Amino acid sequence: MFWDCEKAIQHLNQHARAHSAGRCAEFVREAIEAGGLIVARRSSAKDYGPSLEAVMFRALAEWPRTVIAGDVAVIQPVAGHPHGHMAMYNGAGWVSDFKQLHGYYPSPLYRAAKPAVVFYRHQLIYVAPPTDLQVTTKLA
Repeated sequence: MFWDCEKAIQHLNQHARAHSAGRCAEFVREAIEAGGLIVARRSSAKDYGPSLEAVMFRALAEWPRTVIAGDVAVIQPVAGHPHGHMAMYNGAGWVSDFKQLHGYYPSPLYRAAKPAVVFYRHQLIYVAPPTDLQVTTKLA
């Protein structure tokens, strides 16, 4: 299952608006699809985790130390926004249906509430964290 992250980001950047249109999940989904994957549609941005996992995105256990172009944030709802939010990192910042200027949370309301967020990375660009296990080889 090949995903062209560069095409996805190019599509996302070209279609992003100056301000939110309330269509974050649609824009991010369409960007992922422009990269070659078919993502199952959900009614709410907050519910896109299983759809992303079905096309080889992995949930990261915690906030990644390094954000990589193509990473997707799925954010839970806040008061007045029952569908949550979804955005993709383009290599320079977070983009949804608009170019977000203050991180992955899309507005002051989200930044104040700090709802739960899960970050997803496509398996083909997934970088596993280092482990403490050291592998040694014995020379005969």
